[in-house]
Amino acid sequence: MEKILVVDDEPSLREVLSIMLKRTGYEVTSVADGEEAVELLHKEIFDLVITDLRMPKVDGMEVLKAVKSASPETVVLVITAFASADSAVEAMKQGAYDYLTKPFQVDEVQLIIRNALEKRRLTTENILLKREMASQSSFAQLVGQSDAMQKVFEIVRKVADSKSNVLICGESGTGKELVARAIHYNSARSTMPFVAVNCSAVPETLLESELFGHMKGSFTGAIANKAGLFEVANGGTMFLDEIGDTTPTIQVKLLRVIQEREFRRVGGSQDIKVDVRVVAATNKDLEKAVADGSFREDLYYRLDVIPIRLPPLRLRSGDIPLLVNHFLERFSKESGKPVPVLSSDAIHVLLAHEWRGNVRELENLIERVVAFSTGGTVTDTDVQGWLHRTVSPQQQQAGVPLDLTDEGVDLEGLVNGIEKDLLLKALERSKWVKKKAARLLRLNTRSFRYRLEKYAIKGGRD
Repeated sequence: MEKILVVDDEPSLREVLSIMLKRTGYEVTSVADGEEAVELLHKEIFDLVITDLRMPKVDGMEVLKAVKSASPETVVLVITAFASADSAVEAMKQGAYDYLTKPFQVDEVQLIIRNALEKRRLTTENILLKREMASQSSFAQLVGQSDAMQKVFEIVRKVADSKSNVLICGESGTGKELVARAIHYNSARSTMPFVAVNCSAVPETLLESELFGHMKGSFTGAIANKAGLFEVANGGTMFLDEIGDTTPTIQVKLLRVIQEREFRRVGGSQDIKVDVRVVAATNKDLEKAVADGSFREDLYYRLDVIPIRLPPLRLRSGDIPLLVNHFLERFSKESGKPVPVLSSDAIHVLLAHEWRGNVRELENLIERVVAFSTGGTVTDTDVQGWLHRTVSPQQQQAGVPLDLTDEGVDLEGLVNGIEKDLLLKALERSKWVKKKAARLLRLNTRSFRYRLEKYAIKGGRD
């Protein structure tokens, strides 16, 4: 049963509306003034509020504002005997669904109320549908039946609707951004923006402008005012990846926006207020960083309200077969190929591997398997070859054609697979230091970064 609040200082009008609405099947509460209505709005949620505009002490416009502040989904109808273009426009600007002029016809009121409540139902259903779809897609990317991952899923479900900040810790490649997205898309903020920034991938001079925006002329190249990512994320979630790599200057500014919910653009003089939930992630030991003075203690405690620790893949090897099937299906669908089958010996090889690059390393391996697959079963020899990043004669025969057949070859897929493989090999040999990896491949830094973005290879440091 839908709940309606009637607010009017005229007893006769309150009584007429209450009787009419109750007969129609609504649950009705009526109050005589705006002050009482505002008080009630902090205690209960109504589907519809019908309020007179002209009332002593607290008028209908204040009631309208209070409704939109306390419960934005609640529909508001305003009634006035002093209708004018100005009052109608102002009420609509403030979020009123419609307005009625006294005296009015009962049939007219009933029709408007039915339409207003139908609009609310559709809006609510749309929000729930979006949340359900986003929830399914976000959790679908988080694969695992191990106890460690089940604990992570449980935490995500419990804290998703909390307003508290979250700190996700784990080695590179464990899926920290996927967890952040799952938190966002299962929260009340799911219809608002999810904005991600990799703090280690942007130089300090640019990171401040990216996060907080800048004013025209504030530095060389600032040719126009620019909104920062915190403004873009207003009402939603800001994901700060690799927060442990930020400089003391950036940490001070992050502390302010997290603590005060406001910041200034670079070169700006006005404070900008935002409502943003912060989810941060790091592969570093922040407690150790706090102890050695490289990370602010006050910022750490602001971020670490809800800690989530992601286990490395080597500690949840039982999830490997599930992950393999997940990636095989995904990459096969993307490439339009049949799903390859891994032999039991190939699975045993994967289970025995150390997986220093965690789930990301496994994902990249399966992408190569699909790219080079020509049908049939993938053997342990195939997998061993790819794990050691060498192209053996057996692999050439099994995956890389040395001659053209009548069916042809997927040249772009083969070249991309080899290029991505060498990028990962260089990163691993350089211990994920990007400049060193670029030198190994005889690439300049810009060209190397372009290729990393092309294949969505994340992580590492400059």
